[in-house]
Amino acid sequence: MVRACDLKQREVINIVNAERLGYIYDVDIDFETGRIRSIIIPNRRGLFGFLSKRNDYVIPWEKIVTVGREIVLVRMDGIDVVR
Repeated sequence: MVRACDLKQREVINIVNAERLGYIYDVDIDFETGRIRSIIIPNRRGLFGFLSKRNDYVIPWEKIVTVGREIVLVRMDGIDVVR
């Protein structure tokens, strides 16, 4: 079982293209079931993130391949990434 607080600050890597997406800073939880729906990674493009017009990455839990002690591996195709 993975707890939401255990996921914060883990690096997320897309196994499709080996891209480092960033570090988890928040999770979306379904409070009725107590399950994590998605992980959220801040967009770091632009100058300190201020000049960026893109939103954060929101990655559905179903796209997570494995959760390690320091890294989370996800399988995201370009069209799957919600920004």
